[in-house]
Amino acid sequence: MNKIKVLSIALLTSVTIGHAQDINQAKSAIDAEQFEKAKTILKSIIKAKPSNGTAAFHLGNVYMIQNNIDSAKIYYQKGLAGSEGARLNNIGFGLIDLDKGDQTAAQEKFALATKDLKKKDVEEYLYIGRAYMYSLKPDFKKAIEVLNKAKAINPLDPQVNLALGNAYFGDKNQNEAYSAYRNAYSSDNTLIRAKMQLGVLLKGARAFTEAIKAFDEVVAINPNYGPVYREFAETYYLWGRNEPSKYRMYVDKALTNYEKYLSLTDYSLNSRMRHADFLILAGEYKALEAEANKMVELDKVNPRILRYLGLSAYQNGNYDVAISSLESFISNPANRVIALDYLNLGYAKIKKSISPEGVLLDSALFDKGLLDVKKANEMDAVNSSNSLSEFGKKLYEQKLYKQAAAIYEIAVSNKESKSYVLDNFYLGNSLYFDNTGKDVVKPDPIALQRADLAFGVVIEASPKTQEAYIYRARTNRLLENDELMVKNYEEYVNIVTAKGPEELAKPAVIKKIVESYNTSAASYANTDKVKAKEYFNKTLAIDPTNQYALDSLKALK
Repeated sequence: MNKIKVLSIALLTSVTIGHAQDINQAKSAIDAEQFEKAKTILKSIIKAKPSNGTAAFHLGNVYMIQNNIDSAKIYYQKGLAGSEGARLNNIGFGLIDLDKGDQTAAQEKFALATKDLKKKDVEEYLYIGRAYMYSLKPDFKKAIEVLNKAKAINPLDPQVNLALGNAYFGDKNQNEAYSAYRNAYSSDNTLIRAKMQLGVLLKGARAFTEAIKAFDEVVAINPNYGPVYREFAETYYLWGRNEPSKYRMYVDKALTNYEKYLSLTDYSLNSRMRHADFLILAGEYKALEAEANKMVELDKVNPRILRYLGLSAYQNGNYDVAISSLESFISNPANRVIALDYLNLGYAKIKKSISPEGVLLDSALFDKGLLDVKKANEMDAVNSSNSLSEFGKKLYEQKLYKQAAAIYEIAVSNKESKSYVLDNFYLGNSLYFDNTGKDVVKPDPIALQRADLAFGVVIEASPKTQEAYIYRARTNRLLENDELMVKNYEEYVNIVTAKGPEELAKPAVIKKIVESYNTSAASYANTDKVKAKEYFNKTLAIDPTNQYALDSLKALK
């Protein structure tokens, strides 16, 4: 009987060790971003032992990473009923509460996870800290607070130090992040992610050469560690953005490294989606369209594929596909719609409403597109502003001034935009030119008053922008506001005069000075002949043969 007992204990121990090894294999796969592999391992553990709450928790986490909340909930719920690691699943539900913005409910779940902990337990604090970081609404300071509780229990725990490094990095504390990553790698030199994160810090500091060198060191240790190639890709992309003259070279390197990353993780739909997100970031829309069509072959009903098809179709000029794809994606309430979805849908409608020659074909469709663009700006004004400026400029260059003005009106609603002043200039110009066309029977005073305000913004922010004065003067001429017209013409002349002889010698400037004097003189012709003559004589001083000034002076005598 004693022999049987000993054998039974040995068998039980070997099974327990086997499960632990499988869990560790799953953790390694998750760290390597091989999520499909991790799911396979974890599902096999749960199949062999349905009461394994730890495996259920990690499987739920993988589904959360893949944005499959419903499946995550199923496994967290299953894990709560487990015989081991059950309490961890409260953390999973707490993360879901954090994503909803329900801090109180999340803290209640976290309290359940940490209730009656043993003195040396740190795992629960580790995962709570990660939950605060990985939430859609991250709270890095709270993560640091929780993780420091774990560090107080075990200062050398490598995973705790790695998580602390991530929390400090998120909180923009580079020094503490570096110290934490270094401590993590010192405690466990197989924890290659900690070493990689030291390179990520350099990438964040735009020390691109040093970052690449750091990632090369990771590759020298383990050339099959997939995530490092993603970091290579992102670093080369940022480097290219930082050095426009070398952009193409660095983006090509970025794309090559991202392909390497995919080959070492998996070519699952979720991996392809991560690749698609990077292609959007890099502006590689031909490649995005190819990737989207590959994803369709894997899953014809996944809604996010519609986003990729829509974005790539718009950028590649296939507006009908863009509109149908993005409308289908946005109309599904289960999808997490972002500003970029509405922005590209609006742009696609506007582009379709205009012929390649710059003729407005469908004003109703344009207006629908404009509403989508406004919606995008309401959702995310910061990231929409640059795009709006560029899009408005294209309409302006096509001489679609009314339509350009409508776009710039949305753009200037964000006063924090880097292009706020320039957008106001183009808004004013668009409104002015829209009221000076051949087909204009009578200028629109409301539109012109708006133009005047826009030029006023430019002048207040940049008082030496001479073109703002000349166009503001012209706008007030249309408004028949002679006083403001003359005032702005005078300001124009004063500014270009102050810039010196070189500026005054420019033919375009001379022409505008003549315009300023002649138009101001004409406004005084019926009320102050002395003033009128003074201005006409100023014209003749720089353009002695100016026929309008000569004829007008004769008429005034």
